[in-house]
Amino acid sequence: MADISQKWKENKVGKMFVDQSCIACDSCVLIAPKNFAMHEEDGHAFVSKQPETPDEIAACKDALDGCPVEAIGDNGSSENQG
Repeated sequence: MADISQKWKENKVGKMFVDQSCIACDSCVLIAPKNFAMHEEDGHAFVSKQPETPDEIAACKDALDGCPVEAIGDNGSSENQG
């Protein structure tokens, strides 16, 4: 489960975030390219744009569900509050 206290500073302010357990697998960027980006220098993903549309929200949920190390969090969900 993603830890909000360990989120990367590059995450855009909002409920979605990527924490420091990210292994740079690129999965979230492939699933939701409008909302996730890869920090090329440090080698980790981050939320580049908070989801706004139903399609973006669905893609971000798919990215969260598909993250192999559970590095993506949704602070809008009670299970991921931190």
